[in-house]
Amino acid sequence: MLTKELEQKINEQINMEFVSAYLYLGLAAACEGMNYRGAAQWMRAQAEEEKGHAMRLFEYLIERNAKVELLDIQAPKVSPKSLLDVFQLSLKHEQAVTASIDKLYGLAFEQRSFSTAHELSWFLKEQIEEEKQVRDIVRTIEMLGDDAAALLDLDRELGSRSNGTEQAASE
Repeated sequence: MLTKELEQKINEQINMEFVSAYLYLGLAAACEGMNYRGAAQWMRAQAEEEKGHAMRLFEYLIERNAKVELLDIQAPKVSPKSLLDVFQLSLKHEQAVTASIDKLYGLAFEQRSFSTAHELSWFLKEQIEEEKQVRDIVRTIEMLGDDAAALLDLDRELGSRSNGTEQAASE
């Protein structure tokens, strides 16, 4: 059995993952508005991946016979002015998600809910990968500066990312 506190915190993490998906859809729309269609596709794929993360936690609660409580999701309040802004916002958000998962893992461990800690260990590894991926994109954009041709090449490369549902489903 999960404690009520741990159950509540997992529900809050489910919400954060859905908030992440919503944020990435907002960033996809912003990219479309700036005519970065490849980055928009990247953001759509990231939104799907985040929904997969939420569903993984959702299923975990179901498997543990715990109560799933879906919380409100507010519209993302972002208005990036450039591709660099888009990915800097993404990186800042991923860092907040990492901090949230770290805290949740700590609570699970403190409460000796080792099965929860085990489940969350997957998320810890995933967050390291997500932060690195976005950090690398930020650094690349910073390196490219205002080179329009290079930014278009990067946009094309970002658009080659497949939809995140295939990866989330296989894990």
